[in-house]
Amino acid sequence: MAGKYKVFGDMLSGNCYKIKLLMQFLEIEHQWFHIDILAQESHTKAFKQMNPNAKIPVLELATGEYLWESNAILNYLAQGTKFLPEDKLKRAKVLQWQFFEQYSHEPYIATARYINKYLGLPKEREAEYYGKQDGGHKALDVMENYLGNNQFFLGSDVTIADISLYAYTHVADEGGFDLSNYTNIKRWFRDFESIPGYLKMLRENAYL
Repeated sequence: MAGKYKVFGDMLSGNCYKIKLLMQFLEIEHQWFHIDILAQESHTKAFKQMNPNAKIPVLELATGEYLWESNAILNYLAQGTKFLPEDKLKRAKVLQWQFFEQYSHEPYIATARYINKYLGLPKEREAEYYGKQDGGHKALDVMENYLGNNQFFLGSDVTIADISLYAYTHVADEGGFDLSNYTNIKRWFRDFESIPGYLKMLRENAYL
């Protein structure tokens, strides 16, 4: 249904890109509204009525209700599709990897990328940027080891767990992380990018 969903976000943001990816895979029609976070557009009164936490992405439903937090949106949109298993344990494992992404991966890899790509690595944040490297590589090592024996993060089944982790991992170089020795992760990239409907993240200050 055209116009069923509205997404408020930035295509340079990995958390927003997650939503765009799933919508492309599932051919979900939607409208995309660019939010410039550097211009504080997520802190306006109007935006905070959608998300009081003042962060992107936000999904507006046909009912006029709003849903925020990228992984919550993924779970909502993936319900009843192959990207979210019905099996109780498999669904818990999807959540397991999504919690890993939010607590052990994103705070290092995404934050380092934000400091470098969005802010231009300002002098006053250099120490923070370099301090993120060890934690980011620890998360990458967990992924690398797991993918040595599994095609995707639920074995042979691609799910929203892969979408959650792919979004920031595949642009980790923009946060200073050298992925050249992560052979299993790079193989996973190739398999993930072969999924019908795959859409590249924009690397410049533009959006869809």
